[in-house]
Amino acid sequence: MTAWHLDGRLHFALGVEDTFVPQQRPGERAIDEYELTQHYEFWSSDLGLASSAGAELLRWGVPWHRVNPAEGAWDWSWLDRVMDRFAELGLRPVVDLLHYGTPLWLDGQFAHPDYPSHVAEYSARVAERYADRVTDYTPVNEPMIHALFSGEYAYWPPYLSGPSGLRTMVRQLARGFVLAQRAMRDVLGERGVFVHVDAGMRYDGDDAALISRLRRQVHLVEDLVTGRVTDGFSDAELAWFADHAVQPDVMGVNYYPRHSTEIVTAADPHGGGFADPRPTRDDGVLGLEELLRNAWERYGVPVALTETCVTGSVAERAAWLDASVEAVHGLRASGVPVVAYTWWPVFDMYEWTYRHSTEPREAHRLTMGLWELSERDGVLYRVPTPLVDRFRAHAHDPRTTTKEN
Repeated sequence: MTAWHLDGRLHFALGVEDTFVPQQRPGERAIDEYELTQHYEFWSSDLGLASSAGAELLRWGVPWHRVNPAEGAWDWSWLDRVMDRFAELGLRPVVDLLHYGTPLWLDGQFAHPDYPSHVAEYSARVAERYADRVTDYTPVNEPMIHALFSGEYAYWPPYLSGPSGLRTMVRQLARGFVLAQRAMRDVLGERGVFVHVDAGMRYDGDDAALISRLRRQVHLVEDLVTGRVTDGFSDAELAWFADHAVQPDVMGVNYYPRHSTEIVTAADPHGGGFADPRPTRDDGVLGLEELLRNAWERYGVPVALTETCVTGSVAERAAWLDASVEAVHGLRASGVPVVAYTWWPVFDMYEWTYRHSTEPREAHRLTMGLWELSERDGVLYRVPTPLVDRFRAHAHDPRTTTKEN
């Protein structure tokens, strides 16, 4: 496989929403987006949709809790067929290995002392099994969202809270991240392409002290795994990360214009959180351009827009698709090496609030996709919108297929 991220072109990508939080407790349902969207049933045609829309790459996640249903037990039957389908279509997967959840058998989830070794073993096994056809991996999607939701806000398992909970989650996620990437690099060698993906989090408002703290921690996990952190952890921990640092081949940014800029006020001393969200401001392409440029300057590798969209009408989505693609072309023309543009997702998804609700899934559907989900007699039909042709036109734009000088 060629080094797509170094060939000078802009590669168009799509994603299938792959949040997995399989643990349940009273008042909290499991979230498995593949089950909610019926992707487990329609995976073959879903991959076909992505290919038909002109995508070269598809961000797609492995359901760890399904392929590793018990400690030491592995079930590859479904995943083998999916990977065969990718190869059949000539669609290149960028594989998410951890998109929020752990298997049910791992007591304490991320806080389990052996979590880092378990996630490294799982990642290495996936890389080994598909080494002949898959080389591109995201070890951890949005690690700081993981850390905040599971380690400060007590919103997801293991329900840690406060500064100590956040520190525990950051340390555990980062150590697992490092061990997983190093194990996969041992398998794939220089063929491996590691796309690190962070949420684009921006803060503004009137609480300067809180804004400063939030801005400092935006890149905390990524900076820890890449050996850039020099305080906040023990000398032994910092030395371990410095000695074992891993680097991205591509630095990905997830940016949602209506959600990525949070407004922090003095009336929000607890820092908010997903269960009690702060107000947001739509900073449009200005926020997108700032985050992609900053990622390039901070990490010194090609950058990718790894998720973007707006939740809204087809017209609103079309307007953002056009504006965001044009902004990416502008960045490339100015010298920022943006190598991929990803609309997320291929088809609609269901909001995470489903977990804490008793309402049917339709009450939580987010109109985000190129295809919308329409339920009839229990079946979720993928209904194309004009966005399909619009995305395909952008993917085939001469500026997309032309290499940078």
